[in-house]
Amino acid sequence: MTSARRTTLPRLLHRAHNAYLRLRKPLTLGARMVVRDGEGRFLLVHHTYRPGWFFPGGGVKKWESFEACAVREAREEAAVEVESGARLFSVYAHFDQLRCDHVAVFLADRWRPSGGRLSYEIAEARFFPADDLPRDIHGATHRRIQEILGQRSIDPVW
Repeated sequence: MTSARRTTLPRLLHRAHNAYLRLRKPLTLGARMVVRDGEGRFLLVHHTYRPGWFFPGGGVKKWESFEACAVREAREEAAVEVESGARLFSVYAHFDQLRCDHVAVFLADRWRPSGGRLSYEIAEARFFPADDLPRDIHGATHRRIQEILGQRSIDPVW
């Protein structure tokens, strides 16, 4: 697949999805997986279709649990296989003009590199120390890191 097509297709799909949300405004469910390495650094992904760094994650599919979604997304977006012990950290409400969304955040206790390739929608996946996060980290992702580290109280709003 050409580089231009690799970045254009996800953007078009993302725009089409947002147009659908504006019309329908459904309730959606999502999950994110927090993966930390032996040095305590956080694994973040950068998408091809939107700015910022995020935890691996996405929408829960029909007949899929929150945890199964978070494990699948870590594998697909960051080439990480969560071996066992994914723990629920918290569930958040995310409401804006487009969404009526609920997001569950899990912590991966044991994981390993899967050896797979990153999803076509991911430009990059990297570990960052908590004291040297990227400038364009998504605000909610930054707040979740602060909550995990005990630097702020858990806010139930994404």
